[in-house]
Amino acid sequence: MAPSAKTTKKTGKTRSALQDVVTREYTIHLHKRVHGRSFKKRAPWAVKSVVDFATKAMGTTDVRIDPKLNQALWAQGIKSVPHRIRVKLERKRNDEENAKEKLFTYASYVPVESFKGLETVVVDAE
Repeated sequence: MAPSAKTTKKTGKTRSALQDVVTREYTIHLHKRVHGRSFKKRAPWAVKSVVDFATKAMGTTDVRIDPKLNQALWAQGIKSVPHRIRVKLERKRNDEENAKEKLFTYASYVPVESFKGLETVVVDAE
């Protein structure tokens, strides 16, 4: 659950959660998250791991997975999940009338040639 107002210790100012619309690119190390998991549960566990990562990184409980990201996780089958995957996490406003949360996170796949030297990047809003 994303709080509606956050306080900072230094200034004591509050800021609205609706101002927190942001997009970032992350590299998720899936190999360490599915290590020790039985073969027939690896890909489903990887999908849940991406959801857990997005929840912690963006602070929203409502996480939606893009179908292309799901295909990329399942591309090598149920038991050989990719070691790493690059994702774009977008924290967006929830415009539905009876929504429980004001914000949700949309996770999409970013294809890359190599993961060498990649860091977390804040993507400018288009």
